[in-house]
Amino acid sequence: MKTKRVFIGIFGRRNQGKSSLINAIAGQDIAIVSDIAGTTTDPVKKSIEIFGIGPVVFVDTAGIDDVSEIGEKRIKKTEEVLKIIDVAIFVISENIFGEVEKKWMENLHSHEIPYLIVHNKADKEKLSETLKNQLKTYGVPIVECSTVNRVGIEQLIDSLVKITPPTAYINKSYLEDLISKGDTIALVMPQDDEAPEGRLILPQVQLIRDVLDNHAIAVCLQPEELEDYLKTQSPNLVVVDSQIFAYVSKILPTSIPLTSFSIILARTKGNFQDYLKGTPFISKLKDGDKILMLESCTHVSSCEDIGRHKIPKMLRDFTKKQLHFEWVSSLSPLPDLDEYAFVIQCGGCMVTQRQLYNRLKQVIEKQIPVSNYGMAIAYVTGIFERVTEIFNQ
Repeated sequence: MKTKRVFIGIFGRRNQGKSSLINAIAGQDIAIVSDIAGTTTDPVKKSIEIFGIGPVVFVDTAGIDDVSEIGEKRIKKTEEVLKIIDVAIFVISENIFGEVEKKWMENLHSHEIPYLIVHNKADKEKLSETLKNQLKTYGVPIVECSTVNRVGIEQLIDSLVKITPPTAYINKSYLEDLISKGDTIALVMPQDDEAPEGRLILPQVQLIRDVLDNHAIAVCLQPEELEDYLKTQSPNLVVVDSQIFAYVSKILPTSIPLTSFSIILARTKGNFQDYLKGTPFISKLKDGDKILMLESCTHVSSCEDIGRHKIPKMLRDFTKKQLHFEWVSSLSPLPDLDEYAFVIQCGGCMVTQRQLYNRLKQVIEKQIPVSNYGMAIAYVTGIFERVTEIFNQ
């Protein structure tokens, strides 16, 4: 099931035709093009569809050779792009290849990002045999292109499809190894003030679809209907919004497996073992500790917000400590992590697996304990082992 957007970064010096290349791939003018070097000043995202991959987001970046004071700031923003992309196109032209290019290609290698090299503006100057042989040592595809006469564009698209790992655009099943054909999965979804009007939130939609894909039966209900439902039915698994763990755990027989949307999502996004290991650190938090809350989307907060209000209150009540919380939304750069004793990540439904991996990699390398929304709530509710047991079987 192709449901993910693939993020493709385009890198190179100024005035190499990076924006023109996006337009050529898309077959339409979606990026601003100019002969003036440095037209693209900040990373710009453009969404299109590529046959063989599906929906992709091109991230057009500023030139990597701008040594001015403001250019250095732009390059830092370009470096941040390495943390959010799945694949990259490295653009050169007129046989110009030096230390700047070598450094950035090393960055792509160190971030384990699949990429290809494009020698652009082939209508002006062909790729020399000397440089071609040098580029071959990098072991990545090399494509010669011209956006003027569209030479090499189809080959470029074919190469993009080949180097893009299927994990970047194909969702693996959330529940495939946990449920069987014909199982009944009860999905308990509160429709409170935080629920969007007229629709379900993304994790709920994803789980419903996954249950159906596994030829099981999805039963959707609100918390107040659960107790009556359990009088006559015994589902094979109950998945709830983490906020209602306390209520559901009291009325749900221990013989019926219980977990949450957030925990299931965390398992498929990676870093699951780090969450399992880090969550119990909640009991070791001390007065004055700072906790970093990582949100994967940007939204208007309210007094009912789980990450901004409910979880901080739960942790303060549980630990009886004076804890300080700070928040980072979407894929904004992380602050100095040395200040934080603990990090809690949301389910990550709005970001890709690689984006979440790269973000948490920074935390884990600092050996800072990390949890996620669902596990943190389960721990302070006293049912951490119960809601993670199904994944250990």
